Amino acid sequence: MKYTVITGASSGIGYETALAFAARGKNLILVARRLDKLEDLKSTIQGIDPKVNVIVHISDLSVTAEAYTLYNDLKEYEIETWINNAGLGEGSFIADQNLDKVETMLRVNIESLTILSTLYVRDYANVEGTQLINVSSALGYAIAVGSVTYSASKYYVSAFTEGLAKELELKGAKLKAKVLAPAITETEFVQKSLDAEAFDYKANMPKYHTAKEMAGFMINLYDHNEVVVGIVDQNYEFQLTGAIYPVISELN
Repeated sequence: MKYTVITGASSGIGYETALAFAARGKNLILVARRLDKLEDLKSTIQGIDPKVNVIVHISDLSVTAEAYTLYNDLKEYEIETWINNAGLGEGSFIADQNLDKVETMLRVNIESLTILSTLYVRDYANVEGTQLINVSSALGYAIAVGSVTYSASKYYVSAFTEGLAKELELKGAKLKAKVLAPAITETEFVQKSLDAEAFDYKANMPKYHTAKEMAGFMINLYDHNEVVVGIVDQNYEFQLTGAIYPVISELN
């Protein structure tokens, strides 16, 4: 039995992506910190299609060691797709940053993502039909003043995943590595980034996508193996493209 792993599955893009993959009949391993939210999602999926096998797994990826624990706990399963969706934000000028919050963000956005990606590639690089999708951001391709550290963390995700995709290509690997780069999406993300009790997207954002729309873009990216990046452009149109960053050296 094959599974799709989705981190950060308890809300937002991860939640809707789980529903979208379940609609394809994909068995799921859903990862997040909040057990109650994961159990609710599992019930929703099995109410729609009882044949879909759903496993929930609690993990706090702001603790780097838990990334290793998570992967080792899932070694018994055959994983055809791994989606690193978990991510945190920081919405302040650099001089005003809460460094505890920044450290936590960097551990989730960079360290745990790198660990999980690396471990998955080691085991599945030569397995036909496998994919690794890392969720970056449109701000992983454009610097956002007022969220520079978050933007920089997503630059890392984009560059790391595009570089990985090139390495896999050069080695003739079967695994495909891809980047999803959303722009503003109606989730809990902005609220948490600003440490706000609530955030009204309609009142504050001239353009944004819903999490369900973004999950549709995720499926579109998943379906196209000839592309590397799925990005929301400045007009809020979704584009599928090859690698965006230049490659300055290659393996011989």
